[in-house]
Amino acid sequence: PDVWREEEENPEFIPDDSLFVEWKGKAMSEDLRIKTGRWNIAGKPIVFLIDFTPYFGQQNEIFARFWETYRLDSITGQWDYIEPALFGYAAAKTIESFTSFYQEHHNIIAQFHEWMTGTGVLYLEHNVPWIATAFTTHATVLGRSIAGNNRPLYGNMKEYNPGQIAREFNVTAKQSLEKLTAAEADVFTTVSGITSKECSHFLGKDVDIVTPNGFEDSFVPDESHFAEKRNTARQKLKAVAEAVLGYRLSDETVFIANSGRYEFRNKGLDIFIDALGRLSKNEKLKKECVAFIMMPAYHKGPRQDLMEILYNDSEGHEGDRYLTHYLHYPSTDPVIQRISANQLDNTQESQVKIIFAPSYLNGNDGIFNLSYYDLLIGFDLSAFPSYYEPWGYTPLESLMFSIPTITTSLSGFGLWVREYFKDPGNGIAVIERTDNNEDQVVSDIMEFMRMFINLSDDGIKKARLKAHEISRIAMWDTLVKYYFSAYEKALLKSSERREEPREFARFVEEPGLVVRKPHQLPVWKDIYVQSDVPQKLSALKDLANNLWWSWNSDAESIFRRMDPSLWEEIRHNPKILLEKIDYKRLLVLEDDDDFVRDLRKADRAFRDYMNRPDDDQTPSAAYFSMEFGIHPSLKIYSGGLGILAGDYLKEASDSNLKIIGVGFLYRYGYFRQKLGPKGEQLTIYEAEDFSNLPIRPVKDKDGNHLRVGVVWPGRTVMI
Repeated sequence: PDVWREEEENPEFIPDDSLFVEWKGKAMSEDLRIKTGRWNIAGKPIVFLIDFTPYFGQQNEIFARFWETYRLDSITGQWDYIEPALFGYAAAKTIESFTSFYQEHHNIIAQFHEWMTGTGVLYLEHNVPWIATAFTTHATVLGRSIAGNNRPLYGNMKEYNPGQIAREFNVTAKQSLEKLTAAEADVFTTVSGITSKECSHFLGKDVDIVTPNGFEDSFVPDESHFAEKRNTARQKLKAVAEAVLGYRLSDETVFIANSGRYEFRNKGLDIFIDALGRLSKNEKLKKECVAFIMMPAYHKGPRQDLMEILYNDSEGHEGDRYLTHYLHYPSTDPVIQRISANQLDNTQESQVKIIFAPSYLNGNDGIFNLSYYDLLIGFDLSAFPSYYEPWGYTPLESLMFSIPTITTSLSGFGLWVREYFKDPGNGIAVIERTDNNEDQVVSDIMEFMRMFINLSDDGIKKARLKAHEISRIAMWDTLVKYYFSAYEKALLKSSERREEPREFARFVEEPGLVVRKPHQLPVWKDIYVQSDVPQKLSALKDLANNLWWSWNSDAESIFRRMDPSLWEEIRHNPKILLEKIDYKRLLVLEDDDDFVRDLRKADRAFRDYMNRPDDDQTPSAAYFSMEFGIHPSLKIYSGGLGILAGDYLKEASDSNLKIIGVGFLYRYGYFRQKLGPKGEQLTIYEAEDFSNLPIRPVKDKDGNHLRVGVVWPGRTVMI
């Protein structure tokens, strides 16, 4: 997906506009927005970046067609379903366009990974029969949900009803897409034997072949630079640890790594911390060790005191002995709570220390300022005691860097090592783990850590050599054969379908100049039709265009009296009221002396309110909030906090204070909720008609709409 919106260039993408020039012209005529270039990795493969945002406005029609064709149940899907599903659809449209243009290629396979791209498989199967489709799942929606919610997954798997569990965890849409994609793809694969069991039960489809995840070691430094890179990383780990802890560490300190996505139980963080807690009480430990948990969490930037210590030789320390970055809610963070429960106090006397780095390690986090791989190379041992791990890249990455590692029998990679590497020595420990043997797992991990920390230099060297040797069984040149077998199956299954004739879409014309005449360019203009009111009632328009009326009972009663039934029907919106009210009713009100008198009274109060002199001594304030609850007709709030923010603005306005609220005017506002036929919660999004709101655009000095860039992860949204 083309989601990069930063000012600097995308470091992962090398643009190349010379690729497929003729086809891109055709694709543009089909409303496909595509960038061509190369992925900035070893081999520099060709890549298309697809802007799928144009389909946002068509989501209802797109999902309706998938329902009609496949019975894809998207109705409960939230944005974490809608966005990837639309990308999968856009990817399939791009593949369709490309293969229609370049028809000389007949054996075409489209490989899709994870349920998030499943709509691509469904679209191609129905609309582009000349393409064979392959679908690989790296987990299952229900398996991850069950495990992540502290339910036993493996021993009781057959007892779970997939439909019921999907509704319980509100993942019906994701489950529906995953199940349909597995059923419709020409070949269905997954990454490990343990996950294939999930697929059989939860998706009702056995995998055609297991395709384990391979790895390229192009990111591992060669022998001539390895020692230098490792030394740099170790020095950084030691410096950061000393800055966090507030005291010096021995050069013999053993550094232990844990990393991945922040899934507390699934990734075995509870087990990892408990094992360290038990290790800290072991009197047979000969060296001190520092464990780093490197998992992105809800943080608010690098600690300023650590930055000063690390980069300005300061000695100031704020007192926290665990965190490298500020957490928003440290007291309720599961990692911090578990550390406290295990009494890991990080004192100088303790042989076992633990540090939590809750930031992405992209080389610019403010503390380490090294990428993950550049830091990983400096560790001595890693541990990933996962409960739910369909494959397990993190232990494999460690082995690639000659770092011995710990994993479990519930990880796909751990089982792969057990089957294909019979003598792992101290290069890896595959700990037996079940649904309910946590205490034994903690003891086994603690014992392996203790043994490794106490190894002699020669023992550590042998363990590192063994770790690297084990990593060789998961290289892509060894494992790619499983994908080749899968693709053979896909081509065989789709062979008859792929022989069907298809429309030839490639038209190559002689270069020439085409002059487009002015009348060939349609010019579309917005036309606004506005109703009018009698002169004696003209004050109604001024009142309707300022939300002051919404907290002034006299002004509100004016609009209500105009047409009580219509007022309720339009949900108390005076702008719509003036558009919809019968003109004959306005003529009656014009002759109603009481109504005209009350209108003039409200109008005078409003003008006196607006014409109050400003206090030049009062400072101006900007109030930033995601919500402002001023009136239900302005759908930019969801609940109590929004109402509170709106009340602040109203009180500031009544007090004649110079305060400006800054927020977002959402096209779809906040959703309404209702219950579905099975009791499930449904969200209803209704598009906001801005012409019916008391708003006006902010313009620059040239009269153009002012545009402001708001930075989001991976993109900048222009507003």
